Amino acid sequence: MIKKVLIANRGEIAVRIIRACKDLGIISATLYSDVDKFSLHARLADESYLIGGALPSESYLNQEKIVALAKEIGADAIHPGYGFLSENSAFIKRVEESGIIFIGPSSKSVEMMGSKTAARSLMKESGVPIVPGTTERIESIDTAVEAAKKIGFPILLKASAGGGGKGMKRVYSEKDFEAAFSSAQRESQKAFGDDSIYIEKLIEHPKHIEVQIIADKHGNYCHLFERECSVQRRHQKIIEEAPSSFLDEITRTALTTAAINAAKACGYYNAGTIEFLVDKHKKFYFLEMNTRLQVEHPITEFISGIDIVKTQIKIADGHPLDFSQKDLKILGHAIEGRVYAEDPDNNFLPITGTVSYHQTPTGPNIRTDNGIEAGSEVTRFYDPILSKLSVFERTREQAMKRMDAALSNYFIGGIKTNIAFLKKVLQHDQFVSGRYSITLIEEEFSGGKTETIPEVSEELAEAAAVAAVLMQNGLKSGSVDVNHRNNNYWMDLSYE
Repeated sequence: MIKKVLIANRGEIAVRIIRACKDLGIISATLYSDVDKFSLHARLADESYLIGGALPSESYLNQEKIVALAKEIGADAIHPGYGFLSENSAFIKRVEESGIIFIGPSSKSVEMMGSKTAARSLMKESGVPIVPGTTERIESIDTAVEAAKKIGFPILLKASAGGGGKGMKRVYSEKDFEAAFSSAQRESQKAFGDDSIYIEKLIEHPKHIEVQIIADKHGNYCHLFERECSVQRRHQKIIEEAPSSFLDEITRTALTTAAINAAKACGYYNAGTIEFLVDKHKKFYFLEMNTRLQVEHPITEFISGIDIVKTQIKIADGHPLDFSQKDLKILGHAIEGRVYAEDPDNNFLPITGTVSYHQTPTGPNIRTDNGIEAGSEVTRFYDPILSKLSVFERTREQAMKRMDAALSNYFIGGIKTNIAFLKKVLQHDQFVSGRYSITLIEEEFSGGKTETIPEVSEELAEAAAVAAVLMQNGLKSGSVDVNHRNNNYWMDLSYE
């Protein structure tokens, strides 16, 4: 029986897993790098341990140290969260061989789905529709050109060894192919240590829709419906909603059935996600499988009533699912926005600094999964996600209103965020209508560049931060005047 879990991650997802462990009466242990010593996840866990230096390779990616630490502290299981080592089959195998429980799928399943080309081949054999393209790794330019001509332009070059937009290039004609292929190879090599590329037919203006599946070690499979994840910048999701307003019941049934078949094809258990591209005619194609917990899992928890993280832990502990497909129904509509420390006016450039103030919105059906608090340092070493804001209502229209209000009452000071940009996207006609595709930001926001939007949150945040400092220093009274001109802010301070 699992009594202690080592959480091999950081930030908001580590905090989320800590809370699930507390609910289950399980001891939570976290690791932290030297720059994360005072982070929220290190403070909230029952136990916290320094693992190494700031570089991920020295800390959150150090397989040997993590497994050794788990043994040393008597952890029964390791939860990887998302990112870092969550989809590393070699790490999972190392955990399995150590006798420690891995809270996730088997190393065999992850290995089968880890190579994008191998996964495409497996899906094709299993009758799951795939985007027309190659199913083998391509390493030479001559082979690539011939394959592209056979598929027909426009095409999409993609890294065989990974995702997240790394090594991904759109090519609309043969004359641009060689330069794009070389660039894709360089990016892939840098990101994944593997420069092999595969080619897909470019489906223009598709929707990105994924299905959350969950399965136990006893052969029981369920889906928790779908999520619409088409609002993306640089191939990374920033707003998700569940369910998709685009799907009808016939398409939803076909899509979720295909997802279950995909999971069964690789003998999958625990939580996982099958991602699809869906064209304007509602034809869908397998994109990839994420063999881990997804960032956007809160909205699925809202609409299904299932706590996915707690279910993950129970499955890893050998328990069968305590629900079946017939027990599940869509309870309403949920929307999530990822809050990043980044500059939407400068191609979403990541921002570093210190969070001086953090006030989350409150109210019915509002959920904030955060990994920060006032005083948190946002460094250059890790992904700049700060939190996830999710809302739930009976209808999509009500959920959009709830989300708009929640964003208006979310204040982060001391560091630039994308909160105002999320609000702007949420109010865009295409999002409101549900007609948007994965090109929404690229085409409607010039790649994310918008006019500077003054945020009241910055005024309030800075003022509150200064007021807090005054109080901490024992000053009985003081005033803070926040002035604004030409989108610049400054403060006049006076105190006794």
